[in-house]
Amino acid sequence: MRSPSLHGHGCRTHEERARLDAQEIKTAVARQDAERAAAEPPFVNRRDPALAVGPDGRPAVSRRAPLWADIPDENWNDWRWQLSHRVNDLEEIEQVLNLTDEEREGLSAPDKFRVDITPYFISLIDPDDPNDPIRRQVIPLGREQQAFTAMMEDSLAEDRHSPVPGLVHRYPDRVLMLVTTQCASYCRYCTRSRIVGDPTQNFNRKDHEAQLDYLRRTPQVRDVLISGGDGLTLAPKLFESILRGLREISHIEIIRIGSRVPVFLPQRIDDELCATLEKYHPLWINLHFNHPNEITPEVSRAVDKLTKAGLPVGNQSVLLAGVNDCVHIQRALVHRLVENRIRPYYLYQCDLVEGSGHFRTPVGKGLEIMEGLRGHTSGYAVPTYVIDAPGGGGKIPVMPNYLISYSDHKVVLRNYEGYITTYEEPPTYDRHDEASCRFCQSQRAEPGQSGVLGLLEGERMWIEPKGFSEIHTRGNTEAHRLQDPSKWVPFGVGAIEGQAQAAGQLRVLEGGDPAPPVAPPSAATPPAVAPPSAATPPPKPEYGPGEEPRPRDGEPTGSAHGELL
Repeated sequence: MRSPSLHGHGCRTHEERARLDAQEIKTAVARQDAERAAAEPPFVNRRDPALAVGPDGRPAVSRRAPLWADIPDENWNDWRWQLSHRVNDLEEIEQVLNLTDEEREGLSAPDKFRVDITPYFISLIDPDDPNDPIRRQVIPLGREQQAFTAMMEDSLAEDRHSPVPGLVHRYPDRVLMLVTTQCASYCRYCTRSRIVGDPTQNFNRKDHEAQLDYLRRTPQVRDVLISGGDGLTLAPKLFESILRGLREISHIEIIRIGSRVPVFLPQRIDDELCATLEKYHPLWINLHFNHPNEITPEVSRAVDKLTKAGLPVGNQSVLLAGVNDCVHIQRALVHRLVENRIRPYYLYQCDLVEGSGHFRTPVGKGLEIMEGLRGHTSGYAVPTYVIDAPGGGGKIPVMPNYLISYSDHKVVLRNYEGYITTYEEPPTYDRHDEASCRFCQSQRAEPGQSGVLGLLEGERMWIEPKGFSEIHTRGNTEAHRLQDPSKWVPFGVGAIEGQAQAAGQLRVLEGGDPAPPVAPPSAATPPAVAPPSAATPPPKPEYGPGEEPRPRDGEPTGSAHGELL
């Protein structure tokens, strides 16, 4: 019989042997995995455009014009070098491109909009193709000087809607903050050509502080779009001071940057800039690509840096004749964008701005392009086609009509293929209870700008054009006996002329009850036509009971816009 001590010692020896065997197995498996991994080539994601390599196995690069062939890569990839070596006159540009007579005419015009092109961007142009889509965007033509119907200097009335210089407050809860008039290069169709490129119109720290001060005392603003010019051309410390100033305002939720620097100057998107941007989230950036040729390996790497810094990236394009007015170009563009993790956001109809007449297309061309995108490619690759309203009305979406007809119980729709279907409406609907909804009760005010939504929500029942009431008084200065403003205050709905009548203000009349007296207009809401002043008694009527007033001798019988009827 074994002693307990010997039995225990034998168990320990067995356990130790088992542990050693397990360790040997793990070591052998790890060795096999390492040998297998060494024998297999590493995985390379060849669909990631930021990882594209050239024939030499190094990161891919785009074409460089012969004029700069001997420039060291260290300089070429320096954004400051690119900015300081921009080309801007006929002699310099002619060293890179074979110019046409009309291009020479445009470059020689004494009052032309500013020309400045980075060496990187002009190198992307085919020097022998006068219709190159990048060339058309940055090289002026003689026809820029031609006027066209409805042309304006400030077609979007931005300066009209600026409470302080450079801050455009058009929409209820967001503003456009112009921080500079300078760009890396200049688009020939620029909507702000009235100030962009002009150093005498530039915004300084005093302007920035005035903009920030307005935002501090305007709590309805929750979203600020930084633009210009292009804010990413500012000195890094100055740009960061603007971001910091915005982030110190508690009611500013979102900061957006609108920039074409990654297109003209992708070298600017370096690690230092991305580290700065990361500090001020939530931060979004919207870029401006118009053609697939603008998306180069350098651009892909720049956008990759932005997305890795946590910035959602969008794109807005402008529909330009001779550049991208083709559904197949637009489809290729949006595919290249989403491949680079850029969300197509807007496709703009070209603005009615000076110098852009030859870029304009019919709106029908934009609708044709939208027909060729919706349903023919991924939904998140389809931008919203908009007309930025001349005169300052903001962006108006314009889309093909997919709603064919409707009744009280059914809608008739069509899809991109022409397939027609119906959707049956529910016979009953339990409406959302606004009174118990905390979001409805705490909605941000939109003073004077609720528009059609205000009609739908019962804030008012109609919207009058300017001067509507004055026109329809037809020259009368006194209210006659039928003009009681309480007659056109709708029950339960607000109105321009007065407050809504609450349900408790009206009683149901039973048979035989006398009619209630007409309530006088509210003191807080003046009638559309002012009553005669109490200090001046009305003139004695010159007509009998039941008769309408007759014109006095020599008076016209009626008027409209000052003309006799």
